[in-house]
Amino acid sequence: MAPQAAGRVRRAAWAVLLGLAGLVPLPGQAAGTLTYCAVGSPEGFDMAQYETEATFDAAGSALYDQLTAIAPDSLEVRPALAESWQVSADGLQYTLNLRRGVSFHTTPWFTPSRTMNADDVLFSFRRMLDKSHPAHAAARRGFMYWDGMGMGRVVQAVDKLDDRTVRFTLKRPEAPFLADLAISPIGSVYSAEYAEQLRAAGRPEELNSKPVGTGPFVLKSYQKDTVLRYAPHPSYWAGAPAIDQLVFAITRDSDLRAQRLKAGECLIGDIKNEAAAQFTAPGGPRALSYQPLATLTVAPNHEHEFVRDRRFREALWLALDKNALIRGAYDGHATSATSFLPARMWSVDRALPERRDPARARQLVAASGYDGRVLQLFVTDDPFSRRRGELLQADWARIGVKVALQAYEEAEALRRTSQGEHDLALVSWWSDNADPDNFLTPVLSCEGVASGTNKSRWCDARFDALLDAARRSTDRARRSELYRQAQRLVYDEVALIPLLYPEGTVVLSPRVQGYVPGALGLHDFRAVRLK
Repeated sequence: MAPQAAGRVRRAAWAVLLGLAGLVPLPGQAAGTLTYCAVGSPEGFDMAQYETEATFDAAGSALYDQLTAIAPDSLEVRPALAESWQVSADGLQYTLNLRRGVSFHTTPWFTPSRTMNADDVLFSFRRMLDKSHPAHAAARRGFMYWDGMGMGRVVQAVDKLDDRTVRFTLKRPEAPFLADLAISPIGSVYSAEYAEQLRAAGRPEELNSKPVGTGPFVLKSYQKDTVLRYAPHPSYWAGAPAIDQLVFAITRDSDLRAQRLKAGECLIGDIKNEAAAQFTAPGGPRALSYQPLATLTVAPNHEHEFVRDRRFREALWLALDKNALIRGAYDGHATSATSFLPARMWSVDRALPERRDPARARQLVAASGYDGRVLQLFVTDDPFSRRRGELLQADWARIGVKVALQAYEEAEALRRTSQGEHDLALVSWWSDNADPDNFLTPVLSCEGVASGTNKSRWCDARFDALLDAARRSTDRARRSELYRQAQRLVYDEVALIPLLYPEGTVVLSPRVQGYVPGALGLHDFRAVRLK
């Protein structure tokens, strides 16, 4: 699933114009309405252009389906829009058999004349793959995730064999390929018919503001930064959702989300871990903890003075009291991290030792030549992110390193860190497909620097070679060994500073049935029912 600058990449948020003193009731709280207190606004509705989770939730899970999916229990690849596939013996051709009878949304701006077929898959992928494709330039933000995952280096061609069959030809074997097709900014399928209608009208960019997908919900309206409304997709191939309406009430402040959940204005919402104690009354909303595949990190900008010095980066790590961070910002609901890969992910290196030695840190700071200038730590402009930043700031002050917090709205923080404006950035990465490559390639590869997903802007040919070898192998044991070597290199070079593995807490109304928080951290409402 996608980063969060100072919160969680692939999760963005904008301010909600609501006061804490008096909650503004949401209209349309009918018996069949599921209202979700969303932490942020989508950047747009063309999934392929973005990396934040607010966009993933609002578009990738609600409006679109992908060619494959990740099973929430086993975290293995399962069929979705592709109901089956065959892989050639040399691993270079993937032939996907498309599901029949998959309907696109009917909206005020588009009425489909046919169901999904191979032409839609070709459009969806060729516009990312081929820079000369008519729709490539219409994506004004580019295809950050496609580029950050190195997909252009992997995919040679996408061809139609017949209306129900497409073939991906790869330039080299790629073990995570089927899992990558489950990532919403890569594997989502768009209507080629709708795209052609927009092109003919001279409005191709409206794919981003007036979406049409095959997903479980249809967008009805969006009041920017305040509320999104969806209706169930009545012809959804997996069965229409059981609710009458889905509402995203954009509620950025965690305390306000908790108030809305208590008041019954929202039936589902994420809260701070320490707020869980507020939801213990019998028969009332309940708080559930879950373990996402996520890591909170400090991304040091390797292109900036002092930060580019390995001794200085190690000093920053040695200065940190991670246990104090976990107590002070997470109320104990997190565990310390030494590897960038989450503790639950296969191939994680559990043998990497923690670093903590403030006296040694002060020596390394002096050896690096640091001259006392103030470094900029980018965080998001919410109280939780600021609190985490302040704790780090205090630890670094104790070793003589001056750090100022630069707070931005999350999408803006991601944009600025993608361009390398920061000295340091507080960034989370949450898995999209449970494959280690989804962590390591976009966040730490040289291609990730070019695309903007690598916030550390660290580029090491040795690291890229290890990832390349791991992607070419279908032997999980061999891949695990290569990924452990890659983790050791990241650790030795202090390419980034892993901080902790957070727990998530979501509150559910007793009326909500069928919702299960997942390891990938996305909110999927297609199976939800209301009492």
